[in-house]
Amino acid sequence: MRLFLLLFSFLLMPAFALAEEHGGGGEGESKGGPTYLEITPKFVVNLLEPKKYLSINVQLLIDGAPTEAAIKKHMPALKHELIMLFSDRSMDSLQTMEQREALRQESIDVIHKTIDKAEGVEEPEEVPVTTPDPHKKNKAKDYSHLPSAGFKDAFFTEFLLQ
Repeated sequence: MRLFLLLFSFLLMPAFALAEEHGGGGEGESKGGPTYLEITPKFVVNLLEPKKYLSINVQLLIDGAPTEAAIKKHMPALKHELIMLFSDRSMDSLQTMEQREALRQESIDVIHKTIDKAEGVEEPEEVPVTTPDPHKKNKAKDYSHLPSAGFKDAFFTEFLLQ
Protein backbone atom coordinates (compact mmCIF):
# COMPACT_ATOMS: atom_id res chain seq x y z
CA MET A 1 0.00 0.00 0.00
CA ARG A 2 2.86 2.38 0.85
CA LEU A 3 4.51 1.62 -2.45
CA PHE A 4 1.27 2.40 -4.27
CA LEU A 5 0.93 5.79 -2.48
CA LEU A 6 4.56 6.63 -3.19
CA LEU A 7 4.19 5.84 -6.90
CA PHE A 8 0.91 7.76 -7.06
CA SER A 9 2.50 10.85 -5.49
CA PHE A 10 5.36 10.72 -8.01
CA LEU A 11 2.81 10.65 -10.82
CA LEU A 12 1.08 13.79 -9.52
CA MET A 13 4.31 15.69 -8.83
CA PRO A 14 4.81 16.96 -12.44
CA ALA A 15 1.26 18.34 -12.53
CA PHE A 16 1.81 20.32 -9.31
CA ALA A 17 5.18 21.59 -10.54
CA LEU A 18 3.63 22.70 -13.83
CA ALA A 19 0.78 24.48 -12.04
CA GLU A 20 3.26 26.34 -9.81
CA GLU A 21 5.39 27.30 -12.80
CA HIS A 22 2.43 28.89 -14.60
CA GLY A 23 1.09 30.73 -11.58
CA GLY A 24 -1.49 28.20 -10.48
CA GLY A 25 -4.18 29.57 -12.81
CA GLY A 26 -6.07 31.41 -10.06
CA GLU A 27 -9.12 33.43 -11.00
CA GLY A 28 -7.76 36.69 -9.59
CA GLU A 29 -4.78 36.66 -11.91
CA SER A 30 -4.81 38.52 -15.20
CA LYS A 31 -4.01 36.33 -18.17
CA GLY A 32 -2.88 37.56 -21.55
CA GLY A 33 -5.36 37.68 -24.39
CA PRO A 34 -9.03 38.52 -24.63
CA THR A 35 -11.33 38.31 -21.62
CA TYR A 36 -15.04 38.74 -21.06
CA LEU A 37 -16.52 41.32 -18.73
CA GLU A 38 -20.18 41.06 -17.76
CA ILE A 39 -22.06 44.28 -17.15
CA THR A 40 -23.94 43.65 -13.93
CA PRO A 41 -26.73 43.81 -13.02
CA LYS A 42 -28.48 42.94 -16.26
CA PHE A 43 -30.49 45.69 -17.91
CA VAL A 44 -34.24 45.79 -17.42
CA VAL A 45 -35.70 48.76 -19.28
CA ASN A 46 -39.15 49.99 -20.20
CA LEU A 47 -39.85 50.02 -23.92
CA LEU A 48 -41.79 52.75 -25.69
CA GLU A 49 -45.11 50.90 -25.29
CA PRO A 50 -46.79 50.92 -21.88
CA LYS A 51 -46.19 47.82 -19.72
CA LYS A 52 -43.58 46.40 -22.11
CA TYR A 53 -40.00 45.84 -21.10
CA LEU A 54 -36.71 44.40 -22.24
CA SER A 55 -34.42 42.34 -20.02
CA ILE A 56 -30.95 42.06 -21.50
CA ASN A 57 -27.61 40.78 -20.25
CA VAL A 58 -24.50 42.22 -21.95
CA GLN A 59 -20.98 40.80 -21.95
CA LEU A 60 -18.01 42.67 -23.39
CA LEU A 61 -15.02 41.10 -25.13
CA ILE A 62 -11.92 43.04 -24.06
CA ASP A 63 -8.28 42.67 -25.03
CA GLY A 64 -5.90 44.41 -22.66
CA ALA A 65 -5.79 45.57 -19.06
CA PRO A 66 -5.86 49.33 -19.89
CA THR A 67 -9.17 48.96 -21.73
CA GLU A 68 -10.62 46.82 -18.95
CA ALA A 69 -9.60 49.47 -16.41
CA ALA A 70 -11.15 52.24 -18.54
CA ILE A 71 -14.40 50.30 -18.90
CA LYS A 72 -14.62 49.64 -15.17
CA LYS A 73 -13.76 53.27 -14.41
CA HIS A 74 -16.48 54.60 -16.72
CA MET A 75 -19.09 51.88 -16.07
CA PRO A 76 -21.76 54.35 -14.85
CA ALA A 77 -21.52 56.33 -18.11
CA LEU A 78 -21.62 53.10 -20.15
CA LYS A 79 -24.69 51.85 -18.29
CA HIS A 80 -26.43 55.20 -18.77
CA GLU A 81 -25.80 55.27 -22.51
CA LEU A 82 -26.90 51.66 -22.95
CA ILE A 83 -30.08 52.23 -20.93
CA MET A 84 -30.91 55.21 -23.15
CA LEU A 85 -30.22 53.13 -26.26
CA PHE A 86 -32.27 50.12 -25.14
CA SER A 87 -35.23 52.08 -23.80
CA ASP A 88 -35.63 54.03 -27.05
CA ARG A 89 -37.03 50.95 -28.76
CA SER A 90 -40.49 49.62 -29.48
CA MET A 91 -41.51 46.00 -29.19
CA ASP A 92 -41.88 45.80 -32.98
CA SER A 93 -38.31 47.02 -33.56
CA LEU A 94 -36.81 44.06 -31.66
CA GLN A 95 -38.69 41.09 -33.09
CA THR A 96 -36.34 39.75 -35.79
CA MET A 97 -32.75 38.55 -35.59
CA GLU A 98 -31.69 41.33 -37.97
CA GLN A 99 -33.20 43.96 -35.67
CA ARG A 100 -31.48 42.46 -32.63
CA GLU A 101 -28.16 42.32 -34.48
CA ALA A 102 -28.59 45.98 -35.47
CA LEU A 103 -29.14 46.82 -31.79
CA ARG A 104 -25.98 44.89 -30.89
CA GLN A 105 -23.99 46.84 -33.50
CA GLU A 106 -25.41 50.13 -32.19
CA SER A 107 -24.42 49.02 -28.68
CA ILE A 108 -20.85 48.43 -29.84
CA ASP A 109 -20.70 51.91 -31.37
CA VAL A 110 -22.17 53.50 -28.24
CA ILE A 111 -19.65 51.70 -26.02
CA HIS A 112 -16.73 52.83 -28.18
CA LYS A 113 -17.95 56.44 -28.28
CA THR A 114 -18.62 56.52 -24.53
CA ILE A 115 -15.20 55.16 -23.58
CA ASP A 116 -13.43 57.52 -25.99
CA LYS A 117 -15.40 60.55 -24.81
CA ALA A 118 -14.83 59.69 -21.14
CA GLU A 119 -11.09 59.29 -21.82
CA GLY A 120 -11.01 62.74 -23.44
CA VAL A 121 -10.85 61.75 -27.11
CA GLU A 122 -13.77 62.61 -29.32
CA GLU A 123 -13.91 61.71 -32.98
CA PRO A 124 -15.87 64.01 -35.28
CA GLU A 125 -19.20 62.61 -36.40
CA GLU A 126 -18.77 61.03 -39.78
CA VAL A 127 -21.32 60.69 -42.53
CA PRO A 128 -22.05 57.05 -43.38
CA VAL A 129 -20.45 56.04 -46.66
CA THR A 130 -22.85 54.46 -49.10
CA THR A 131 -21.52 51.80 -51.39
CA PRO A 132 -22.66 51.49 -54.99
CA ASP A 133 -23.52 47.83 -54.43
CA PRO A 134 -26.38 47.55 -51.89
CA HIS A 135 -25.36 43.97 -51.03
CA LYS A 136 -21.90 44.99 -49.80
CA LYS A 137 -21.63 46.05 -46.20
CA ASN A 138 -20.05 49.38 -45.27
CA LYS A 139 -16.53 49.20 -43.88
CA ALA A 140 -16.43 49.02 -40.07
CA LYS A 141 -15.02 52.03 -38.28
CA ASP A 142 -11.37 51.82 -37.26
CA TYR A 143 -11.00 52.30 -33.48
CA SER A 144 -7.34 51.19 -33.32
CA HIS A 145 -5.99 54.67 -32.54
CA LEU A 146 -8.56 55.44 -29.83
CA PRO A 147 -8.66 54.59 -26.10
CA SER A 148 -11.42 52.06 -26.78
CA ALA A 149 -9.20 50.01 -29.14
CA GLY A 150 -9.07 47.09 -26.67
CA PHE A 151 -12.87 46.76 -26.64
CA LYS A 152 -13.54 44.17 -29.33
CA ASP A 153 -17.19 43.11 -29.20
CA ALA A 154 -20.41 42.95 -27.20
CA PHE A 155 -22.67 39.95 -26.82
CA PHE A 156 -26.24 39.65 -25.59
CA THR A 157 -26.24 36.56 -23.38
CA GLU A 158 -29.87 37.05 -22.36
CA PHE A 159 -32.59 38.80 -24.35
CA LEU A 160 -36.17 38.78 -23.09
CA LEU A 161 -39.08 40.88 -24.34
CA GLN A 162 -42.27 41.08 -22.32
